[in-house]
Amino acid sequence: MEKDLGNYRKVYKKSELLESTIPENPMELFQKWFHEVEESGTTDEANAMTISTIGIDNFPKNRVVLLKKFTWEGFIFYTNYNSEKGKSIQENPNVCLSFFWHGLERQIIIKGIAEKTSENISDGYFESRPEGSKLGAWASNQSEIVASRKELDDLLKKFENKFNNKEVPRPKYWGGYLVKPVSIEFWQGRPNRMHDRIRYSLQENYIWKIDRLSP
Repeated sequence: MEKDLGNYRKVYKKSELLESTIPENPMELFQKWFHEVEESGTTDEANAMTISTIGIDNFPKNRVVLLKKFTWEGFIFYTNYNSEKGKSIQENPNVCLSFFWHGLERQIIIKGIAEKTSENISDGYFESRPEGSKLGAWASNQSEIVASRKELDDLLKKFENKFNNKEVPRPKYWGGYLVKPVSIEFWQGRPNRMHDRIRYSLQENYIWKIDRLSP
């Protein structure tokens, strides 16, 4: 099988990213960009992001998860702590998050350190989930091998019966991670592949150093 993609071309020309118009704190720029992508209507899930971890097999692995909150401290998402990504983070909390918003020709790459959120934060978010999602957290031994789809469906049915007409509690193995950024790079597509790349790097005095990178 072979397919040549060499003729795929796209001209990037929707915006620009200049040092004269950016804030000192990258979280302000992230908030601005996130709001703009929401308002643009060009992306179904603006909060979809790729998280990269280094596995216990020493291979990197990427997967898409959903950002559920961002604060001055960083970026929060939720998962099964016993999943492949959870085990990877336990061994090596250095992760990378990335967003690609093609409608605005923008991407953001975030290097950071992941740590578990407090139990009350995880409890609060879990309580806000639809009941089906709550039951799914109980039924799925995330990343483990299963014999068939029927096995999954039977597990879900088991917990539907167990929690019938009852409040579904948060499993202790399920919760949030806060990724505290040490580097955030903003990428804006420009014509002739001369893209704008602005990188914020956190210094020891907690001041963000701003650099322009060559495309």
